[in-house]
Amino acid sequence: MSVTLRQKLTNTGRYSWNLDIYHEGKRISKSLKLYTTIKPKTEAEKIHNADVKRLAEKIRLNTEAELINSNYSKFGSKQTEISFLDYFAKLTKERRRSDGTFANWDSTYKVLKQYFGNRPKKLIEMSETDLVAIRKFISEKYRTKSNQTLSRNAASSYFNKVKAAFNAAFDEKLVDVKIASRVKGLKPEDTKREFLTEEEVMQLLKTPCSFPLLKQAFFFSVFCGLRWSDVVNLKWGDIQSTGDRTFIRYRQEKTRHAETADLNNNAIAQLGERMADDQKVFKGLRYSAWNNVKLAQWVMSAGIKKHITFHCARHTFATLLLTKDIDIYTVSKLLGHRELKTTQIYGKVIDRRKNQAVKVLDFDL
Repeated sequence: MSVTLRQKLTNTGRYSWNLDIYHEGKRISKSLKLYTTIKPKTEAEKIHNADVKRLAEKIRLNTEAELINSNYSKFGSKQTEISFLDYFAKLTKERRRSDGTFANWDSTYKVLKQYFGNRPKKLIEMSETDLVAIRKFISEKYRTKSNQTLSRNAASSYFNKVKAAFNAAFDEKLVDVKIASRVKGLKPEDTKREFLTEEEVMQLLKTPCSFPLLKQAFFFSVFCGLRWSDVVNLKWGDIQSTGDRTFIRYRQEKTRHAETADLNNNAIAQLGERMADDQKVFKGLRYSAWNNVKLAQWVMSAGIKKHITFHCARHTFATLLLTKDIDIYTVSKLLGHRELKTTQIYGKVIDRRKNQAVKVLDFDL
């Protein structure tokens, strides 16, 4: 078994790079479609030649590793021929049933489509340099329809999707190097997380909504902390009871982790009449701009002057628990967070606790 690189002189006066593979008595020659200048004169030509040589060697090592791992059947297949953009499109399509997640992946795909243009690059050829270039394009060069750069948080979110795609390719053994771990992400800015106070929750409960199903789903999230994607996909079979305990067993759409979440009476009160196990609990609820408008109108009619989205229900669940002195570790588990630092962001928004803390020094002087 051997994998070697070979240069071939072309009619244009350049070297083309080829991979010569000898495996199990068979010899295969494959063009890498990489080219170098024969006698580089400028600094740019020298750098280009060096980059091509490094990439060719990387491909040779990847191929050799596949042979050693008896995984050669993949080489030359459609999987290794796929471009990174097409691979990202495949991952995006797989997330179609998760509305919020799909929208973010689809937006990222459109940014990548503009980045690559008519220069698609194979997944197996992607390098750290490519990933850094994509990060720069997303954070500095990409322009929206209104000719604006992306916000820091949008850029951070999009680039995280790109890194996730590279990690997925590694997990699928389509590439042998986890390059995403070698490139830093874009640090997001702290944003204001809107939530409802207990008084506002009561106020909103008393206010009619023109879309009752949306109101039920929103308050179900307020009282149990589920994300929109998990609420909208919840089925009756996920809800179980034993004795005086009612709980749901489900797989988070965002993380794909299995979770068990207990339901309190207020959450149970938002559920309608139980249907067949394969039926959705909030049947007819879908993500749409129309729903967002209905939610905003409902909040406004309650006299609440905050920008409340469906995800604010989850924020409300977390902050209400913290204001009622539930320890942050327990809240983290109830939210299904894997890391405590993810939950700690909610601690920043509770002004009541800050106010109580400073008042302990209000003693007579």
